[in-house]
Amino acid sequence: MNSRSAYSKLPYWLIGFLILLPISGFSQYTDVINSNRPGLSVSAYAVGKNVVQAELGFFYEQRDHTLLNTQSDIWGSDISLRYGLLFERLELNYEGTFQDQDITYANFNQMAKRRDFSRSRLGLKYLIYDPFKNPEANKPNLYSWRANHKFQFKNLLPAVSLYGGANFVLGDNPFYVEDPTLSYRGMIATQSRLTPRFVLITNIAYDRIGTDFPELSYLISLSHAFRNPKWSVFAEHQGIQSDRYSDVLLRGGLAYLVMENLQLDFNMGASFKNTPSRIFIGLGGSYRMDFHKDSLVPIEDQAADQNGGAIDKDAMKKEKKKRKKNKSVGAEDIDLGPSKKQLKKLKKKEKKKDKENDEIDF
Repeated sequence: MNSRSAYSKLPYWLIGFLILLPISGFSQYTDVINSNRPGLSVSAYAVGKNVVQAELGFFYEQRDHTLLNTQSDIWGSDISLRYGLLFERLELNYEGTFQDQDITYANFNQMAKRRDFSRSRLGLKYLIYDPFKNPEANKPNLYSWRANHKFQFKNLLPAVSLYGGANFVLGDNPFYVEDPTLSYRGMIATQSRLTPRFVLITNIAYDRIGTDFPELSYLISLSHAFRNPKWSVFAEHQGIQSDRYSDVLLRGGLAYLVMENLQLDFNMGASFKNTPSRIFIGLGGSYRMDFHKDSLVPIEDQAADQNGGAIDKDAMKKEKKKRKKNKSVGAEDIDLGPSKKQLKKLKKKEKKKDKENDEIDF
């Protein structure tokens, strides 16, 4: 497909995607940054309405090809710009990777250089299903700390998002010779919270649709939050199938939550074959500019006790203490649930409430 026909179809594709999106939504905003780094997998959740987020990294890769007898040194940077558009479940994002590759041809004792964008795409991601949208169905068990922290089969039910986007190849790009200026990408992203500390993400994508070399790929990523949830680690498996390039990759790394809007990360990985063999390492960070505001719900539309009942005279003091505590802990998309001490307080409060309900009011 040539670039002219691709441009003529883009408005219809974009308009059709937006029309199919249900307008009613619910909040998925989190108090701390929700970053896709340090891996390449994409979370099912959006950043939240009116949230602007930048995820930037720098990497080095050594790539050797045994059949071609070549050696490559690659330096590069990648960036992802994310914005919560229109409503909570929709996200607009741009992903770009710029790399500088020096290639040595050992058979001919020659060197060559390739420098350009190996990835440049713009897309929309929309959350179509969230198993945690109903807080009543996900209340903690007040009688068992273990029940709140063990694996449960219902946790395998994932949140699901759909992604649609376009790749851009501008000028004489040495990484995509004779590719059209515009090609398309579709993806399904799922996310399951296996336990309060483990999160499983999967991506299945069909990329560069409309070119002579379409690409099918998958990503499976498992992340774990430590007892101090500011620290987390991940392991990720990626498979790529295309006539241009196929591979199986494994990467891992860790992330550190500096503050609620800033995260730093480190990652490294390698391929499983030698045509080419790949070893890479990277550093990066994510920063969020939070302009999110909760939508106001009219009191007549609120469920019973949704406003929390009567206001405690020490409510502001408690809220201030709570915020101060939250600044010292927290990790993206990780809810560790109530502690044993908190469970005892919840049980006591529940018994007191039941006792008051049993009293006869004359």
